[in-house]
Amino acid sequence: MSTVTKIIQVTGTVIPVRGNDIDTDRILPARYLKEVTFSRMGEYPFFDERFDQEGKAKHHPFNDPRYKDASLLFVNKNFGCGSSREHAPQALFRYGIHALVGESFAAIFAGNCVMMGIPTVTVSFNKMEELMKLAESSPKTVYTVDLETSTLSYDGKQIRFDLPASSWNALVTGAWDSMSMLRANLGKVKGIASRLPYMTGFRD
Repeated sequence: MSTVTKIIQVTGTVIPVRGNDIDTDRILPARYLKEVTFSRMGEYPFFDERFDQEGKAKHHPFNDPRYKDASLLFVNKNFGCGSSREHAPQALFRYGIHALVGESFAAIFAGNCVMMGIPTVTVSFNKMEELMKLAESSPKTVYTVDLETSTLSYDGKQIRFDLPASSWNALVTGAWDSMSMLRANLGKVKGIASRLPYMTGFRD
């Protein structure tokens, strides 16, 4: 029987990516939507901004060795706008990003993240500017996103963040993981299915 995964804390170093209105086509170029599975999506985040047409690396935070193995992403305003492709958060997650802290997120992108167990929490412009500067000057700083206390902790400091109540509840209860929820309650699912006329051939 599957167990439900509750997302309470995410701890790690950070990749800071500056810029407002970074859309999903920049996060994951459209040509990679043709892939049959998500298995290789971790190779593609910001691909066209990271590499030129000959495949040579360009200057980009995701290419910076100082941020290697980071598990959090700092962003600015309206991150994830544009098309609703779920491939964008899949690419970030498979790259190793397990939480995002930003000024604001596009609603559909944030919803897709929650459905994968990725918190997208928000802080003010001024706080984000402080966080960006610290991440750039001290890339080995470790941060903890704590959903129970709604705080981002680092270097003995704490910053309160915001997260919609529905997203918070889904993450901390494990309801974000719908498949595991179904498997963990398989007996109830079968009981309800047995009473549905379209599951029993409309027999009395």
